[in-house]
Amino acid sequence: MVLGAERNAGTGRGRRWRRFAIAAAAAATATVTAVTVPGAFADEQTLELGDSVVRLPVDESLLGVVQVGEVADVAESLTGGAERTVELHDPGASYVKVHFERLLLAEGDYVTVASPDGTESHRYEESGIDRWATSITGDTAVVELHGTSGGTAAALGAVIDRAAYGYPAEVVDRIIEDRESAAPRAPESICKYDDKRPSPCYEESHPGAVGHTDPVARLLIDGTVLCTAFRVGERNRMLTNSHCFSQSWEARRTEAWFGYDCTDCGGEEATAPVKVTGRRVHASSQELDYTLFSVTNFTAIERFGSLELSTSAARRGDAIYIPQHPAGRPTEIAMESSVDGGECVVKQPVYDGYVADSDVAYYCDTEFGSSGSPVLSRDSHEVVALHHFGGCPNSGVSAPLVEQEIRHLI
Repeated sequence: MVLGAERNAGTGRGRRWRRFAIAAAAAATATVTAVTVPGAFADEQTLELGDSVVRLPVDESLLGVVQVGEVADVAESLTGGAERTVELHDPGASYVKVHFERLLLAEGDYVTVASPDGTESHRYEESGIDRWATSITGDTAVVELHGTSGGTAAALGAVIDRAAYGYPAEVVDRIIEDRESAAPRAPESICKYDDKRPSPCYEESHPGAVGHTDPVARLLIDGTVLCTAFRVGERNRMLTNSHCFSQSWEARRTEAWFGYDCTDCGGEEATAPVKVTGRRVHASSQELDYTLFSVTNFTAIERFGSLELSTSAARRGDAIYIPQHPAGRPTEIAMESSVDGGECVVKQPVYDGYVADSDVAYYCDTEFGSSGSPVLSRDSHEVVALHHFGGCPNSGVSAPLVEQEIRHLI
């Protein structure tokens, strides 16, 4: 059964995607209010927040979150006695993510969500309700009920009530351009020129830096929202921003893509990512804008390694770099800066974030979708900040402040 033809009836694909782009851009900027931008420069080196913390007003347009898809209603059932395969298709979609209203599986039965050629496939054996399946890259997902023990009972099987369809890359670019142009300080996170480059571009000149991009993952939240995260410490722990998500139920609606990189410096093709789902939030702070969480199937991503949080404050002029997934693209690295004489460096070691003096400021380029990226020392490759704001200078929460709060959990 193909749903794409019915969903697209009476409208050309190009017009349809443009309409979604305009609507998404409008939604992204509708809540922007003219309040204080994070920012008074500070020369003091103290990183202690103190007992009384006052949350500062923040321009929400500086947050690196953007919607990159739409959720559509679906009414399909897979049962042992009736339909056993459903194909969800939307021409031009960059991914398809299926939502099960319920899975009621007899012993021995299971459901797969796969690409048409079977190169990407995810298997579900446990019954449950309100569950997002892992996304399928491309514009088609095939959902199939397997096994015979479920027999003919109409109540057994799977009920699909929604699907998320990712916008094509060119539409995401348009949304981001529109949002940046509407921001009060544009360009919001690209400071002068976009100096970011795909990670393979630095394999010869900065192999150590490229090697430390492996623990950095692309996040797809609730089927439509992008952020970045990274493994921290040796245990099953990942770090992202609280403004991306902060609750365990949100983690379970989030998938992390590891090993999602360009195959060469030209950036035309990407490797197939390893996708895992969030499991539990272990700690979260709005003031320091972090969320520490774990994932399911940790063994699948353990080989990508982890990063360490610095316990020492950043210093002005320290060389840094930021591996990230801007706009959900394969890994890019902000290593150079056309603002700071060619190199990404710490501009201000103490800078205002959600609270006073919590951040580190820099002119390394970032984009929507880069929230939650690690800011790494070029010398030690330790995380010196957790990126969260654009604004030029852009800024991240000082890593020692985060480390003090979560060291017992990692």
